[in-house]
Amino acid sequence: MKTLYVSDLDGTLLQPNVTLSKRTIAILNELIKQGMLFSVATARTIASVKPILQGVAVPMPIILMNGVCIYDLTTQKYIKVEEFNEKSKEILLSIIKEYHLQGFAYAVKEDALSTYYEDISAKPLHDFYQERVDKYKKRFTKVNDFSSLKTVPLIYFSLMDKKENLEQVYQILKDIPDLGCTFYKDNYSADIWYLEIFNNRASKYHALQYLRSYCGLERIVCFGDNRNDIPMFEASDLKIAVSNAFPELKEKADIIAGSNRDDGVALWLKRNYPL
Repeated sequence: MKTLYVSDLDGTLLQPNVTLSKRTIAILNELIKQGMLFSVATARTIASVKPILQGVAVPMPIILMNGVCIYDLTTQKYIKVEEFNEKSKEILLSIIKEYHLQGFAYAVKEDALSTYYEDISAKPLHDFYQERVDKYKKRFTKVNDFSSLKTVPLIYFSLMDKKENLEQVYQILKDIPDLGCTFYKDNYSADIWYLEIFNNRASKYHALQYLRSYCGLERIVCFGDNRNDIPMFEASDLKIAVSNAFPELKEKADIIAGSNRDDGVALWLKRNYPL
């Protein structure tokens, strides 16, 4: 049976220091060599995913930005990108301006990802920016106003702040037609939450369904830890949560594997592949 094994990254496959352990790399490469179809589904962009996955011969297209993009590491091209439609983009930009929200806007043009920001004076935004510049050599473009991006093919907004500062906006956005969003706690901070907004045709659920058809898959086995993995669970035939996962995800899991710190995903695969 043609089966895809797909894992979230942060909090699931990655160690707390945001790297793959040597043991996980060795196990994944050995199983891939045996024929395992493996992929990842993450909120990250290709700029940080490439260096993280360096050393693993991932044979399948990967899901980026919570399902907004599907990317082929072999050809280094986007297979699928979901843009905002003009109406929903206009509504979103007006809400971001009205509530004085800050974060990052993303666009893909000619297989190149562009990232824009207005103001990164808030510590979570500055830390996010600085880590990606220092660690992944990612490029950002400053704009005076997000509204200036009306003609840009935007695909994604990532906002970050304390939960209480974003929850009202989340309640507004989630009911707007043609917009999708995920609202979840940062794996690496005690009080920072992410609100990520995209076309409602884009999610880990839709991306996996696309890969099921595109790759002729008969079964999907997934691994996750956070609220943004719930759509991926809904699209999978076997759902596995790591032991450090949020309670909401554990409730939906068929199996609980070891923690990310203990290489839970890789060890489960080593014991159980092929199903």
